[in-house]
Amino acid sequence: MAVAKMVISAAERNLESRLVSLDEIRAAAERIAPYVLTTPLIPMTPTGINLKAESLQPVGSFKIRGAFNAILSLNAEEKQRGVIAHSSGNHAQAVAYAAHKLGIKAIIVMPENAPAVKLEATKRWGAEVHLVDFMGNARYEKCAKLAREHSYAVIEPFNSRAIIAGAGTIGLEIFAQAREAEVVFVPVSGGGLISGIAAAIKQGGAGVRVIGVEPEFAADAQKSFRVGHIVRVPPEEAVRTIADGLRVSQIGVIPWEHIRAYVDDIITVTEEQIRDAMRRIASEARLVAEPSGAVAVAGALAANRHRERSVAIVSGGNVDPNLFASIIGG
Repeated sequence: MAVAKMVISAAERNLESRLVSLDEIRAAAERIAPYVLTTPLIPMTPTGINLKAESLQPVGSFKIRGAFNAILSLNAEEKQRGVIAHSSGNHAQAVAYAAHKLGIKAIIVMPENAPAVKLEATKRWGAEVHLVDFMGNARYEKCAKLAREHSYAVIEPFNSRAIIAGAGTIGLEIFAQAREAEVVFVPVSGGGLISGIAAAIKQGGAGVRVIGVEPEFAADAQKSFRVGHIVRVPPEEAVRTIADGLRVSQIGVIPWEHIRAYVDDIITVTEEQIRDAMRRIASEARLVAEPSGAVAVAGALAANRHRERSVAIVSGGNVDPNLFASIIGG
């Protein structure tokens, strides 16, 4: 029995060494402070859910936190060679913006079906953009090829300790802003955002539940959570969701470790629930949320309990104006 206990303890220590620490998240907060906003918590009235408005960041999404943390963590030689990233939009904008602010060359690989508003914003910050087929692994393969050929530093969208630590700074802010919170709802794509927030909250000792939320069409994280190993959903299924930022076929290996250790549950929402959440966010909090940014709020609305002690992450607000108008007026 004593031997078994020793083995378990060793396994737990090994897991802890693979997870992003609270110290790493605090260091990230200090590193990125000159470049990002401490976003407000805005209550939905009369619903009561507290919205963490990451849509108000300079590039309209939480991705700016990880992008700055990852790029600022590079050495001088890596910065001189330039950075490369692959993304459907918000990570692309964040890396392009951060690189521009820091005077570093940026190459971005995007799927050809990326929303025009996100593509244009990425180009606005001077990034060199390569468009590829949105099906399969085209963007990953193109990114890896260019990185090998030119020795660019790859800024991963979610499967990275630096990205997770950057996202974790949101959790630190929630600590300070919502001491009475009982549950935090977080959208799940590749898993970097929920990994960072959950790591900060759980390691900080708060008795707060962390719930992931996904579209039904892109429910790879929920399926993985239920069976205990990473599950991939077909790209042709994930692409059906209106939440373009969450069209990922499977979560990353590093985020998966954090999800298993710190996340309490993962739920799904329908396309109509996402649209309804966008309308409710606009009418009750006067915020613009893109479909991906409204997913966590849809989950919080569906939970329908202790709303005034719930926090939902509005992860982004980069939405095509015509699409937004059609949903709000629907």
